[in-house]
Amino acid sequence: MTVVAERPAEQADPSPSTTRAGSGQRTRAPRNVSRWLLPLWATLVFVFLFLPIAVVIVYSFNVGRLLISWDHFGFDSFAAIVTKPAVRDAVLVSLRTGLIAAVLATALGTLAGIAMARTPGKWVPWFLGLLLLISVTPEIVDAVALLPWVVFLGQDLGLSIFNDGTVRLVIGQSLFSIAIVSYIVRARLVGLDARLEEASADLYARPLTTFFKVTLPLAMPAVLAGFLLSFTLGLDNTIVSAFVQVSGTTPWPVYVLSALRSGLRPEIAAVSTIMLVLTLGALALVALVLKKAGDSAADIARTMAGG
Repeated sequence: MTVVAERPAEQADPSPSTTRAGSGQRTRAPRNVSRWLLPLWATLVFVFLFLPIAVVIVYSFNVGRLLISWDHFGFDSFAAIVTKPAVRDAVLVSLRTGLIAAVLATALGTLAGIAMARTPGKWVPWFLGLLLLISVTPEIVDAVALLPWVVFLGQDLGLSIFNDGTVRLVIGQSLFSIAIVSYIVRARLVGLDARLEEASADLYARPLTTFFKVTLPLAMPAVLAGFLLSFTLGLDNTIVSAFVQVSGTTPWPVYVLSALRSGLRPEIAAVSTIMLVLTLGALALVALVLKKAGDSAADIARTMAGG
């Protein structure tokens, strides 16, 4: 006779409530770990990204011969913008060419964006493709292609205007900015009702009057945002500027690049800090203009990214 032994009560199968409690403890532990691990990782990423900028800002107050050699705290480096002609001229060239390039890019980009939004057709996808090609082309390719072109126009064809350093820098800096302004203006007008302009035409307004009284005011927030973004992009244009600049019109980024050979001085960090504050102020103004125009936070972020 076969005797079947019964399992003791403590070896019995766990109840469903016990299983759920154990699984709950196992899932709760990873959640607790991720709750502090992800913020810690995000903090480390932000520190890695912004710590070099903080170092530049701190060392801009260094009074010493070299940037990496701290002497003592002071504001002498900021006075170099006025006292040192080379630094002053480089900053003025960057501001002047950046402003002119922003005006040119805003004018051409606004017209292109309005045309794409208000006169749709088969040409629009092709034109958008050309603008996208400008946006994604590496800057070094643009620089290599632009240099022989301006030399051909200035020297071979005898168009002396293309031998001017300011003209070369404006052309080089406005290429990418035109595409950015076109995207922004077109995106804004596509989302607005075109019947307002049709109503202006029904009231016997001339096309030019409709443009200045209706179309341009509707697109003005995007136009201002495009102008400010173009100006900030022109301030840090280095590769194209290094190729097309001529003697006497050296912009600030090219001046910094050439200063690496002899060692960076504290005034470079000081001027870079001023450029940073100027850029952040322009971006803050862009966000304010778009917010006043009714754009959401996602729309503002998309515009900041150049979309």
